Amino acid sequence: MPSADRKHRRRSPSPRPQQRLLPQLHKHDDLALDGASFSGAVFNLSTTIVGAGIMALPAAVKQLGMVPGLIVIVLGAIITDASIEMILRFSRASKAASYSGLVGDAFGGVARTLLQGCIVVNNVSALVVYMIIIGDVLSGTWSDGVHYPGVMEEWFGQYWWIKRSFLLLLTTFIVLAPLISFKRMDSLRYTSALSVGLAVVFVVITAGVAIVKVINGSIGMPRLLPELVDQASFRNLFTTVPIIVTAYNCHHNIHPIENELQDPTQMKSIMRTSITLCLIVYVATSFFGFLLFGNHTLDDVLANFDADLGIPYSSLINDVVRVSYCIHLMLVFPMVFFSLRLNLDGLLFPYAIPIAYDNRRFFSVTAALMGFIFLGANFVPSIWDAFQFTGATATVSVGFIFPAAIALRNTHGIATQKDRLVSWVMILVAVSSSTAAISSDIYSIFSSGNGVGG
Repeated sequence: MPSADRKHRRRSPSPRPQQRLLPQLHKHDDLALDGASFSGAVFNLSTTIVGAGIMALPAAVKQLGMVPGLIVIVLGAIITDASIEMILRFSRASKAASYSGLVGDAFGGVARTLLQGCIVVNNVSALVVYMIIIGDVLSGTWSDGVHYPGVMEEWFGQYWWIKRSFLLLLTTFIVLAPLISFKRMDSLRYTSALSVGLAVVFVVITAGVAIVKVINGSIGMPRLLPELVDQASFRNLFTTVPIIVTAYNCHHNIHPIENELQDPTQMKSIMRTSITLCLIVYVATSFFGFLLFGNHTLDDVLANFDADLGIPYSSLINDVVRVSYCIHLMLVFPMVFFSLRLNLDGLLFPYAIPIAYDNRRFFSVTAALMGFIFLGANFVPSIWDAFQFTGATATVSVGFIFPAAIALRNTHGIATQKDRLVSWVMILVAVSSSTAAISSDIYSIFSSGNGVGG
């Protein structure tokens, strides 16, 4: 029987033997811990959502105007809630313990592999960008031939140990390596709570500075509606959609968090609590960020905290904002890395035992991924542009295209008329936002190549 069973597994097109074990990981040997709590899961999911995207939201509101911008941010939360709710409901119907398992149940092995590939591309791109930002904050960066010093250079001066590669290597071994070595996501609940707290600190500081400047009359009323002066300004409205769409991306961590819960029926409430918390942070960041910097709001609002804010202790406030956000990204890193490792392992070893059972495979995949991300952040900083392109395709596919396709496929006959309507809306948003982002990137490449524009 054992040999026959092994033969059956090799022929099976579905990775269900591995998937059935996933909900039981916390009961196995060294993973034998109590199930995750409601609060721990909320912090882990919230940390997954609030990554680097928060810093781009004020610029998105600048393009759209205050009123349409905030409305679109709220709509992004609503549509994300709908997509995740469908994933949870259809997963229970198909008894799938992973997102890839759900897609495989609906469309087969090729679609499952495609989803895993999209998650790998999305997560690798996010983590490389996180490390680039961490390096920029700590060591500084160059832009248009001008050097912008990092906090370490400002504090200590120019020494060999403030070089970008050394500081990122130090960060990797001291902070990131220990955090990505956990086999249970629930082990990160305390660092996730700190990460969410640091995002709130950023909001509080930004709000405080904006309110002080409103009181002393140094800033005025923000623009409420978009400025449409030419075709380019109209086209830029659509380039904000991918930013807001991807700001809520967390679908790849839904199943890993649910699988560790003491009471899996709480997952829907956890999801809605997390999205509501992140929505509040996003709206506050966007409102006060745009109120504070107005038309001078940069694509990455963190860069606005490099200059004099026009209030007492401006330099100290800038350093607190930059360092706290840098630490926030370090704590977000392992949450995104967790699902990256699971999905890459699923691509490479689809019929092996779960990676948490195999120490050699766990640490080999972890080391290889971390090495690749480290090299990307240090030696290919221009990879940011390439990842904007892949993010506009992979991210929206993970967040909207696949959930909508699962509902429209309706393998188990549980889709409602509302599911179908929401699914078509998600597909329309995903396709239009991807098309806008890709067209904008292509236009920028050709215009810069022809000497047009900035």
